[in-house]
Amino acid sequence: MKNLHNGEFFGQTNETLRFDGLTITDTEYTHPYVDWHYHENAYFTFLLQGNMTEGNKKETYDCPAGTLLYHHWEDAHYNIKPDIFTRGFHLELTEDWFEQFGVSKDAIEGSFNLKDPAIKLLMYRIFRETKVNDASFELSVHELLLNLFNQLTEKSGNFDRKPTWVSKIDEILHENFTEKLSLTELSKTLDVHPVHLSRDFQKHFQCTLGAYIRKLKINKSLTLLNTYPSLAEVALECGFADQSHFIRSFREYTGITPLQYKTLLKK
Repeated sequence: MKNLHNGEFFGQTNETLRFDGLTITDTEYTHPYVDWHYHENAYFTFLLQGNMTEGNKKETYDCPAGTLLYHHWEDAHYNIKPDIFTRGFHLELTEDWFEQFGVSKDAIEGSFNLKDPAIKLLMYRIFRETKVNDASFELSVHELLLNLFNQLTEKSGNFDRKPTWVSKIDEILHENFTEKLSLTELSKTLDVHPVHLSRDFQKHFQCTLGAYIRKLKINKSLTLLNTYPSLAEVALECGFADQSHFIRSFREYTGITPLQYKTLLKK
């Protein structure tokens, strides 16, 4: 089984950044099939464009644009790519990075398809920082990455202690965020009192129901901006009331406008 070393990925890597134990690559996937392999370092894969399938020892993921995966080091997996342009943003972390910033190497193990919209938005912001690449971008990347790991370890550590309705509402929101949702109807479906649901949702998701739904919409929009011809169509597809509401929300959660993000994808 092939072992890929620091900064090594299958495909054509168009950009590589290295600093303080991090290796960041922007890679076009060119292989229709990549056999079982593993990487010597832990890393994130953020699919910017296209689609692929990834399998590991536990499960198989369908990975459209917007998918965020985490792999612990030496975690074996394989990939299948359809005949379309597919591009991935990778953030690789050496053992030195974990030691330098006091992050436990063993807090998270295995491979994960990360669906939390807040964690995905942090990775979008890291991608944005690497494209801006100004004097403070390294500091910003470390800050965002530590925030991401903090949320990731909290989510992993609290998984077994969460009531059953938490995973159920997360599933409902991921499947129906483009529709008009009612607190009353959600409460009936979950058999949880509206007051209890509103209060405890913030405890488990670190934001309000409304904010969580908007984050899901923004994440969806980021996957469509490169393929849909107009912002109005993206706004409609993602469940925003209109284009203006979409642009305001997008700027609030990403720090840039949709058109600025489309420009970043071309860099």
